[in-house]
Amino acid sequence: MSCVHYRFQSRLTYDSLQFDGLNITVGELKRQIMRRERLKFCQLKISKAQTDEEYTDDDALIPKNTSVIIRRVPAAGLKSSNRRFVGHQAGLSAKSSQTGDSSLLSLEQLLKTENLAEAKASEEDKLKAVMYQSSLCYYSSRAAALLRLSASGGAQGFPAASCWRWTTQTERES
Repeated sequence: MSCVHYRFQSRLTYDSLQFDGLNITVGELKRQIMRRERLKFCQLKISKAQTDEEYTDDDALIPKNTSVIIRRVPAAGLKSSNRRFVGHQAGLSAKSSQTGDSSLLSLEQLLKTENLAEAKASEEDKLKAVMYQSSLCYYSSRAAALLRLSASGGAQGFPAASCWRWTTQTERES
């Protein structure tokens, strides 16, 4: 029995694949590795471990006792099934805030709302309100007022972090 030693680029150790004969084709090596590693929906790129030369032809022969490095590549022509919910919703919230729908609550009203889950507002405004409400208990009343101003856009031109630093320094001095 002959063998080829292979390792994936992300692994440190080599595995061995046994076959009959003196050589194995690149295509047959790919099929056996995919079956053995239970890989689906990807393509494999095979290169020599010593020279980093890539085997591009599936009919090329790999001699026995050769070490190769395997790279996984997404299969061509397949659409990704990984959908990001946040990215999808971000486009919708941007559209709703641009249209200026009067039925939606303003950010100032959301900051005072207790149940944000059922409030009629864009997702972006709801997230801003959640972040404001969750951090409110950590600031003094003056810092909370500045935080409310910066969240509603009233303190434009002033970075919110510097306002908080300034208020905490002045409160320590007094």
